Amino acid sequence: MDAATLTIFRHLYASVAEEMGVTLGRTAFSPNIKERLDFSCAIFLGDGQLLAQAAHIPVHLGAMPASVQAALQACGPFAPGDVVILNDPYQGGTHLPDVTLVSPVFFDKTGHLLREARSPGVLPEEPQFFVASRAHHADIGGMSPGSMPLSTELFQEGLIIPPVKLASAGERNEALWKLILSNVRTPSEREGDLVAQLAAHTIGQQRLAQIVERYGLEPALMQADLLIAYAERLTRTALARVPEGCYTFEDYLDDDGQTSSQPRIQAKLTIAASEMSVDFAGSSAAVAGNINAVPAIAHSAVAYCLRCVALALLGHDLPMNQGALNPIRVIIAPNSLLDPTPPHAVAAGNVETSQRIVDVTFGALAQALPDLIPAASQGTMNNLTFGSMPSEPVAHEAGHGSPFAYYETIGGGIGAGPDGAGGHGMHAHMSNTRNTPVEALEYAFPLQVTVYQLRPGSGGDGRHRGGMGIIRGIRFRRAVRATLVSERRQRGPYGLAGGNAGSPGRNLLIRAGRERALPGKGTFDLQAGDEVRIETPGGGGWGLTGTAS
Repeated sequence: MDAATLTIFRHLYASVAEEMGVTLGRTAFSPNIKERLDFSCAIFLGDGQLLAQAAHIPVHLGAMPASVQAALQACGPFAPGDVVILNDPYQGGTHLPDVTLVSPVFFDKTGHLLREARSPGVLPEEPQFFVASRAHHADIGGMSPGSMPLSTELFQEGLIIPPVKLASAGERNEALWKLILSNVRTPSEREGDLVAQLAAHTIGQQRLAQIVERYGLEPALMQADLLIAYAERLTRTALARVPEGCYTFEDYLDDDGQTSSQPRIQAKLTIAASEMSVDFAGSSAAVAGNINAVPAIAHSAVAYCLRCVALALLGHDLPMNQGALNPIRVIIAPNSLLDPTPPHAVAAGNVETSQRIVDVTFGALAQALPDLIPAASQGTMNNLTFGSMPSEPVAHEAGHGSPFAYYETIGGGIGAGPDGAGGHGMHAHMSNTRNTPVEALEYAFPLQVTVYQLRPGSGGDGRHRGGMGIIRGIRFRRAVRATLVSERRQRGPYGLAGGNAGSPGRNLLIRAGRERALPGKGTFDLQAGDEVRIETPGGGGWGLTGTAS
């Protein structure tokens, strides 16, 4: 293994995914994608192994291998110009707004990119690579604008797309295209975002072709295999520095949006022989509400935690590919909160339950590495969706008279750690988006942002104080239907080493100058002039107050 060459290829492959992301962000239509960057891009080998990813959304990227495997199983054989689309959580997806595209990349024996099918003697039987993108679409249909409803079954959450070819040999399936656009509230925006994903795939294929043209197909594939082996070796080296043993931790979600029950997530984490297994036995059974999470989300959250620990223990970054996932084993009981059966609702599992899985996994790791693991961060994405009322007459021209739908997540406090205080007003763990700037939000929708500031005093006290949450207020100029899906409203993010918990979040409705509390999860019909104010949780504190650093 030539270290210099390996490093070059590591960054070459990562740059392909990064440039795909730049293309997607610059060409998308919706504020959620072009402003918040709520998307992820990655490249895979022809057998479905993750090769490289961009620094995008952790909950997307760790779960995307399941999407590629679903595409391989359902849609092969492939030809140049094929594109698979899917969002079904029970067939490779996570929740319905996350629409994934997967495209095969073929090279002939001389290393030339094949853009169209040729004779069987020239076309390889299998692609050498896949490029993939996942974008959170601001609406995919369903019972409420933004497609994050308080659902009790998957069918209420939006259009379900199993793995199916959106394009075959370069020809788009126009019937499928029309079917998708006919089942969403904002078809022009959805079309623009899907075309942006396709553009990102084109860029990914072109950049892979440049790598192969420069170095040759066989050397490029050989270096890909070496990169995967290298990532696995580094990850096992990091795990060898974690004390062997079994560590358990549990935490609770506020509710499932339907009842007042507080579903439990329990993990038994075992470190042995440079491997990590996480057994979620003891977690609650699948619930009636939408906080169920498919297994790919649990795998994604655990992989994220291990990557954070490996980075800290090794003191440098490591490639994120299939090799980094190989030392992980995740055990989940069937019919549980983390492995529901269809058609259980799952819209919030991707965004809220994923955060609690991270809290539980880090809580267990803190017992093994008490001088490394930070306290809990805000533990929620504070999901807000809103859109035009279905009963309100709308104009068809562009502007605020047109139908609209919007989705955003809001940052909060980061947990403090052994080395210092937590960060303020940041997206934590499984969310890695930006915020939508006030100017962009007010330009795109009939509303006014009344307040956007840090939330004083919300961080947990301790030797090192947790980060502050955010206060975000939005006053609507038109009647809208809004949905809030948030967590950590009942109990704040936990502190560690004697530190105090961060402050729980609050949701408020301000109508005619009067405040009233809103639940953590709910759908509300709002009048013109109504304001929704969201106060996000602070991070947990670390260490006993008054002790020396």
